[in-house]
Amino acid sequence: MRKSLIVSGVAMAAALVLAGCSGNDAGMSGMDHNNSSAAPSSGQQAGQNADDVAFAQQMIEHHSQALDMSKLVPSRSTNPQVIDLASRIEKAQDPEIQQMKAWLTAWGAGPAASSSMPMDHGSMSATPSAPTSGMDHGSMSGMMTEAEMKELEQAKGTDFDKMWLGMMIRHHQGAVDMAKTELAKGSNADAKALAQKIIDAQEAEIREMQGLLPQG
Repeated sequence: MRKSLIVSGVAMAAALVLAGCSGNDAGMSGMDHNNSSAAPSSGQQAGQNADDVAFAQQMIEHHSQALDMSKLVPSRSTNPQVIDLASRIEKAQDPEIQQMKAWLTAWGAGPAASSSMPMDHGSMSATPSAPTSGMDHGSMSGMMTEAEMKELEQAKGTDFDKMWLGMMIRHHQGAVDMAKTELAKGSNADAKALAQKIIDAQEAEIREMQGLLPQG
């Protein structure tokens, strides 16, 4: 009888131990599930929003026109300071275009809807296929119209320099406005860092160009 009681007690103890282990496993399983569900939230906070995508799409177009304008300078200007500035603009903005294109690829976004078709840059407006959130094409301030670009292409010498400087000042001011919008509304740290870089560089170049404009 005593032996039976001892065996029963051992069996009960073993059952209790097993029950405790099962409870701990369930608790740990629940804990892992909670931790895994929290991870996507932090990832989303570190990602991009619609304003970051719109900033990259539209700044690519904006920079592309600045490159087009800068490429006109060597064959039309005789001012070494203007030629040097145009060269610096090309060297700064072309890598930024490539950087923003890489972001769009990583984000699963394509170029701006209007980039594949002819456009009047000075009268851009949102289309049904354009992004519906963030900045729309109508907010791309500072862009030259096709007529202005043709007029610039036909100018030479000091007339060209004056026209180019005035247009590029306006173009830079538009880029600064777009970059400030990204700082206010964007969420991607890299995109916002580029926006600040654009503001710093182009505000300095605006002051430089204002100093190069003929007086009177």
